[in-house]
Parts: sequence; structure tokens; C-alpha cells
Amino acid sequence: MKTLLTINKKIALIILVFSFSLNHIIAQQKTNYFWNHVRFGGGIGLNFGNDFFSGTLAPSAIYEFDKTFALGLGLNGTFDSQKRVYKSTILGGSLIGLFNIINEIQLSAEFEQLHVNRRYNTNLNIPNDNYWSPALFLGAGYRSGNVTFGVRYDILFDDNKSIYIDPWAPFVRFYF
Repeated sequence: MKTLLTINKKIALIILVFSFSLNHIIAQQKTNYFWNHVRFGGGIGLNFGNDFFSGTLAPSAIYEFDKTFALGLGLNGTFDSQKRVYKSTILGGSLIGLFNIINEIQLSAEFEQLHVNRRYNTNLNIPNDNYWSPALFLGAGYRSGNVTFGVRYDILFDDNKSIYIDPWAPFVRFYF
């Protein structure tokens, strides 16, 4: 009788360990499934000349639901400076949707919300700027592998508040 109880305890322990291991394996597979559909990318910008400097870092990540549709988030950090005129810090984020009509043609919609903090040189007697700048870009591009080249248009473009000089903007998009 004592041997039977010991065997039953061992069997119960084996079943318990096996079920915990199986649950861990299933949970890990679900996690791996999610991360297998996440792609990382973004942009880096550098512009300088004649006492002007601008640097941008804009990482992003998308989740590919299938071969035709992806949705993601992005961050944007930009520092601009024109010697003896102004310095600005621009921080914000975006929500992006990508739709591949066919493998080579990609449509995109991106809502971007940026906070602009511009400080002018006190000798210029211009008040500092501190405001939010929204943008809604609709774009189309040619896609080859992980790279898309295209053009996008900001339908919320405002000559006075937009940080971009024009509503039309070319883009190169990378996701790995």
C-alpha cells in the first residue's frame, strides 16, 4: 500500500511538472508568434550648413497582421538650431497604417502629433513658440524587400504652424 502511494505521488508530481512545462511552452510560442510579426525601423535625419543644424531620430515599430496590412507606432525627436536666431526642440509620436495593394505598391496613412518648443534669440524681439503641430500624411510608395520609396501629402498642413516647409514630402521607409 505504501509503495502504491509513493508511485501515485511520483506520477502526480510528473503530471504537475509536465503540465507546467507545457503551459510555459505554449505561452512562449504565443509570445514568439507575436514577435515574429513585429518589424522595427524608422528614420535618421541630419541637415547642416551656413550656421544651421538639424538632427532627427525617429524610431518606429509595426505589427504585420498579414502580407497586406500593418499598423504601428513611432516616436520623433528633433533638434534645430540657427546660430544667433533660434533653437527648437520637437518631440512627439505617430500612428501609422500600411497597406500593400500588391507586394511592390504600398499605401500609407500616418497621424503625427508633435510638440514644438522654439526659443528665439532675445535680440530679435520675437516671442518664443510652444505649441502642438498635428499632421495627417497620406502616401504611396514603391516597395522592394524591406525598403519603400515614395511621396506623402499632409492634409492638415498649416503654413503658420507646420514644422515642414511643404505639404508634399518624399520618404524612404525601412522595416526589418
